[in-house]
Amino acid sequence: MLRREFLKSSALSLPLFACNNVVDSKEEKLFFEIGLAQWSLNRALKSGQIDNLDFVQIAKEKYSINVVEYVNQFFFDKANDKSYLSEMMTRSNDYGVTNYLIMIDDEGYLGDSDKNKRIKAIENHKKWVEAAKFLGCEHIRVNAHGTASSEEVSGFATESLSQLGEFAKSFGINIIVENHGGYSSNAKWLVNVIENTGMDNVGTLPDFGNFCIRSKPAELTDWGSSVGGCAEEYDKYLGVKEMMPYARSVSAKTNNFDGNGNSVETDYYKMLKIIKDFGYKGYISIEYEGEEYSEHEGILLTKQLLEKAG
Repeated sequence: MLRREFLKSSALSLPLFACNNVVDSKEEKLFFEIGLAQWSLNRALKSGQIDNLDFVQIAKEKYSINVVEYVNQFFFDKANDKSYLSEMMTRSNDYGVTNYLIMIDDEGYLGDSDKNKRIKAIENHKKWVEAAKFLGCEHIRVNAHGTASSEEVSGFATESLSQLGEFAKSFGINIIVENHGGYSSNAKWLVNVIENTGMDNVGTLPDFGNFCIRSKPAELTDWGSSVGGCAEEYDKYLGVKEMMPYARSVSAKTNNFDGNGNSVETDYYKMLKIIKDFGYKGYISIEYEGEEYSEHEGILLTKQLLEKAG
């Protein structure tokens, strides 16, 4: 399928209960603004159906969303390419879309037990701080991964985040950590790391998913999921509540929906109340990664759910 066909073709497959003006803005103003995480379109991007440069147009024209979160995987070799980044900015400006953050993966473990690897990981992330500044973003999302004991990884991650935060400070960029597998799926552990940095520009990105801390029977992946299912999950509502004092953004994860368009995995009414009670008025970004519906349908269903529950 050609990229130019994506805008019109995917609109033909909406589930019936999602067809009731889901793209239109909710009349009653929400306490937050809805953003779109690029990972929601990861299958289309990986297959070449769409390109990274198409993302802001799709967010604006297909979903009436004005705020986007990028994933570095989809322009991995372009962090230092000012011509390419300028084209991204041109398209964002043309469509009136705000570039909010870049999610950084595959640049090394900030909690690695090997000091040289940690130093390399910090250096690898610096170019993305500069790219984020160029694109007008406020944050980069990083991972606090490591393979030593929880106490050791906590110390290593704290040290790395502090150094990266110090570097990012001069660019006006925040370093935010998601509950994204490993020890970081334990919100208490993650909050302790953030607090130990003592830095105002190091915070959290609460994700409604990724709270699996023990899997069965397959090994836990880096991202807090398991092919074998989750044997022990950190209480997601408690986890988000614990992370909210340090939150700079929120990720509205969805996988499956019931016949009423509600998330099977997460009570959105309960979760959004927790967020609202903290006085949060920032962005909550759609991150659909289910398989039952197409990416297009999943994004629309998540948008509708946020508008309904918010």
